[in-house]
Amino acid sequence: MVENLQAYISGLPGTAETFPFGPQPCVYKVGGKIFALLSTDRELPQLSLKCDPEEAQTLRGMHDAILPGYHLNKEHWNTIILDESLPEALILQMTDESYRLVLQKPPERRGPHKGINK
Repeated sequence: MVENLQAYISGLPGTAETFPFGPQPCVYKVGGKIFALLSTDRELPQLSLKCDPEEAQTLRGMHDAILPGYHLNKEHWNTIILDESLPEALILQMTDESYRLVLQKPPERRGPHKGINK
């Protein structure tokens, strides 16, 4: 399942696979923004995805393998324990939603004038 998931995420248009924290986790970005983090160095691999806050709570209540985001904003991120208890279709749907949420957010302004209105 992890290999299929890696291939699926890497195949999303404009996705960059990065390792800013060392060999783990693999951080997937689109437009310079993180939408997925995959850790395979644990007994059970984990996938963290951005999520609508209300949907995040609903999913956590329905599935034991979906937890608040590990080392992430728990309101906007879920961490999925890849223990094969969830249907692959649900994980792919959640991945697509994370990707979509990040794509729809406008890029942050960078540089010395960030936050200054002219």
